[in-house]
Amino acid sequence: MNPAAGVSDERGSATAEFTMVAALLSLLFLAVLQIAGMIHVRNTLIDAASTGARFGALADRSAEDGVARAERLISGSVSERYAQEVTYEYIDETEGRTLRITVNARIPVLVVGPGVGELELTGSAYEFE
Repeated sequence: MNPAAGVSDERGSATAEFTMVAALLSLLFLAVLQIAGMIHVRNTLIDAASTGARFGALADRSAEDGVARAERLISGSVSERYAQEVTYEYIDETEGRTLRITVNARIPVLVVGPGVGELELTGSAYEFE
């Protein structure tokens, strides 16, 4: 056996291994970035809907004020494209009613790309009569 023959069989394997590992790490990084961006947008939209509902449930405010507040928060926090479909509804209760603000948005691709799925997020606040 020639000891040099074993070395020549492995020439270039470090480059191939680096390429495979780098591709796997890049894919893993993009997956983590996608999940983190999706969770950030989701949490921001939930907070905006809840804040808008609480604002709209105040005695001197209306549901339209709450929707406008939620839209401003969304536009200022993430992007105006997520504030396109913000709606409200009242749910009657025995002692008053609940204002529910709903935000419909698309799940972002790598935070900046177009959406790939639907998110429906709500925030509610109780109005006393």
